[in-house]
Amino acid sequence: MAFTVVAHYRCAPADADAVRAALLTMRGHTRAEPGNLAYEVHAVSEEPGGFLLYESYADQSGFEAHKAAGYFKELIVETVWPLLADRSVTFAETL
Repeated sequence: MAFTVVAHYRCAPADADAVRAALLTMRGHTRAEPGNLAYEVHAVSEEPGGFLLYESYADQSGFEAHKAAGYFKELIVETVWPLLADRSVTFAETL
C-alpha cells in the first residue's frame, strides 16, 4: 500500500527563491530513492511564498528512509523549515 505525504509550506515572499531552490534540489535527490514513487513541488497560485508538495512512497518505510537521508536534514530541516511561517502535513495511505 503506497504511503502519501501532502505538505503545505508558507514562507515570506522574500524567502521564496531560497525555499524553491532547496525544494527543487530535494526533488532530484528524492526521485532517485528506491522507495519513492513521486515527488512533485508546486508553487501555490496567487500566494507568493506558498508551496505544495506531493510525495508518494512504496510504503511508510520508504518515507522513513527518505527522512533519514542526510540531504533531508540539510535541505529541509536546516534550510527550508527555518524560513517557513507555516507548515502543515497530511499523511495518507492509498486505498
